Amino acid sequence: MTETPRAALTHEDGVLLRHGTPFRMLSGAVHYFRIHPDQWEDRLRRLAAMGANTVDTYVPWNFHERAEGDVDFTGWRDVERFIRLAGDVGLDVFVRPSPYICAEWSNGGIPSWLSARTRALRTSDPVFLAAVDAWYDALVPRLAPLQAAHGGPITAVQIENEYGSFGSDHDYLVHLRDGLRARGMVELLTTADGTTADMVRNGSVDGAMGSFTFGTGVALAEKLRKPGDALLCAELWGGWFDHWGEQHHVRSAASMIGTVEELLAAGGSVSLYMAHGGTNFGLWAGANHDGALQPTVTSYDSDAPIGEDGSLNAKFHALRAAFAPFHAGDLPPVPEAPRRQAAATAALTPIGTLLDVVRAVPAARTAPMPLSFEELGAEDGLVAYEAEVSYEPGAVLSVDVLHDRAVVFLDGERLGVLERDGERSLVLPADGGSGLLTLVVESQGRVNYGPHTGERKGILDGVRIGRRFAHGWTHRVLPLDAPVDAGADAVAPAAADGLGVAVFDVADPADAWLAFPGSANALVWLNGFLLGRYRAVGPQVTLYAPAPLWRTGRNEIRVLDTDALGSAVEIREEPDFGPVEEFIGS
Repeated sequence: MTETPRAALTHEDGVLLRHGTPFRMLSGAVHYFRIHPDQWEDRLRRLAAMGANTVDTYVPWNFHERAEGDVDFTGWRDVERFIRLAGDVGLDVFVRPSPYICAEWSNGGIPSWLSARTRALRTSDPVFLAAVDAWYDALVPRLAPLQAAHGGPITAVQIENEYGSFGSDHDYLVHLRDGLRARGMVELLTTADGTTADMVRNGSVDGAMGSFTFGTGVALAEKLRKPGDALLCAELWGGWFDHWGEQHHVRSAASMIGTVEELLAAGGSVSLYMAHGGTNFGLWAGANHDGALQPTVTSYDSDAPIGEDGSLNAKFHALRAAFAPFHAGDLPPVPEAPRRQAAATAALTPIGTLLDVVRAVPAARTAPMPLSFEELGAEDGLVAYEAEVSYEPGAVLSVDVLHDRAVVFLDGERLGVLERDGERSLVLPADGGSGLLTLVVESQGRVNYGPHTGERKGILDGVRIGRRFAHGWTHRVLPLDAPVDAGADAVAPAAADGLGVAVFDVADPADAWLAFPGSANALVWLNGFLLGRYRAVGPQVTLYAPAPLWRTGRNEIRVLDTDALGSAVEIREEPDFGPVEEFIGS
C-alpha cells in the first residue's frame, strides 16, 4: 500500500513546524524571470549567504504562455531548473504560482489574450477558470514532483496574491485551492493579504494558512491572523519599486531591519520582498493607475539587499546578522562583488527615422475602425495605425481613448504627440486637405494592480476629425526583435526620432550599466536582446546589461527613440537610479 505523501511544513497552535519541529521561514523573494538564467545560481548563493533558508518566487503565467496553448518551460522559462538550483544551494522554495501575481509585472501575470476575452478576471467566471485550468494542467505537474514530500525543495505554495484587496469571489479561491490539491500539491498552502480585516476576510479560504504583506505592521498582523495560523509576512517590503517621472524609492537599512527584528521577536517568519529584485527586461514592466497611468521603470532593483547586478549593501549585512542565530552552523561565506566593465563611450549612429522602421514592417490587418493591441495579437510595444484622411481648414484630430501614447504624422510630417493622461487632440494643418495619417501608438506598461488590471491597449474608441470618425485603417505591429536597417539613408543627428546603432568592442565580457545621453523615449537592444525602456524623465538613468548578454569582440546596441535620438551610448561603472526619496510601503 502506497503511503500518502506528507507535507514538510505544517502549523499548529500558531507555530510553524518543519517535519514536526518548530521552524522559522527566513525567506527572500528572487524572481527567475527577472534574472538571466546564467546568473540564477549566483543570486541564489548570495541569498543563502544572507542567511535565508528559503527562496520565494512567483510564476508569471504570461511569461510562459505568450500565445494561447503555446506553453514554454525552456531556457529562461525553465522554472524547474531554478527550483532544483535552489535545492542544490540548500534553500527551500516557497512557490507562488497563482494566475495573478501583481509583482509590478505586465498585466499582473495574466496573459493579455485572456484579459481581452473576459472582463471577469480573478473570478469563478467559466471563461477565466477554463483558461486557468488549462494553465495549471501544464504547470502543476512540473511543480508537484519537486515538493519536499517527494525529496524536492518546495515546502509552501501560495493560492492567490492579495486577493482581499481586489475581489470577493470565494468560489474562485476554492477552485484554485482544490485545483492545486487535485493536481498533486500536498505542501503547505497559503494566502497573502494586507493588514486590514476586510482584506483578510475576503482573501482567506479554508485549508490555507493566511499570511501578510506589509512594510510595517507586525502588531496589526498579530491581531488579524486566524486562530492557529503561524505568523508569516510573505512580503515584508524592505524597499520599493519606481515609476517613470517620479523619484527613486529607498528604505534605510535601519528602518528595514527594525521591522524584521520586530517580526522575529514576535515569533514570526519572514520573506523579504525583494531580497534581489532583478530587472524588468523586455517590456515586462507593469504599471499602476491612481488617477493616471504610472508606468514602472525597467530596473526592479527595489533598493534590495542584493542589488540589481548582485552587489551587496548594508541591508544584506544587517539581515545576515539577524538571521545567523537561527542557523545551527556557520552561514556560507559572503561572495565577492560582481565584475563590471570599464567606462566607455560609443557614437550612436542614426540609420533611419521612426517612420522608416514602421514602413519596414508589413501591414498586419485592415479594418474600418482602429483595432486594439489585443485584437492584433500585440502584447506590448508599438503599433502603427494608418488611414487616408481628408480634413477641412482648422480641423481638429482627436483620440478620445488612447492607451497610452501616440506620435502623429501626416504624409510623413511629424505633427505632435498625444497622451492618455495629457493632450488627446491636435489641430491639423490650417489650409485643409488630405493625406496619409499615421499614429505610432506605444503601450507604456500594462496595469498590474487594482481594478484597471486587464485593460486593453491601443486606440480603443476610434479617431475623429472634427465630429466624424476616420475609417479604413491599416495596422503594423512592430516586432519586439531589434529593428533591422530600414534601407533609408542615414538621418541627421538632430532628427526628432529614429533608430541608431552603437558598437562596443569588448575584450572581457562583464556586467555593464548603459546610459543614453540626449535620448528621450527609447527601446534598447543589446546584441538583439531587448533590455527594456529608457525615458529621459527618469528617475532611472542607467540600464543594467548583464555579462551573459555581452560577447568577446563586437557588441551592437540598437536604440529606437520615438522622440529624440541621442548621439552616444555610454558604459558607466556605477548604476544611476536617479534622485532618491525615502519610502516605506504600508
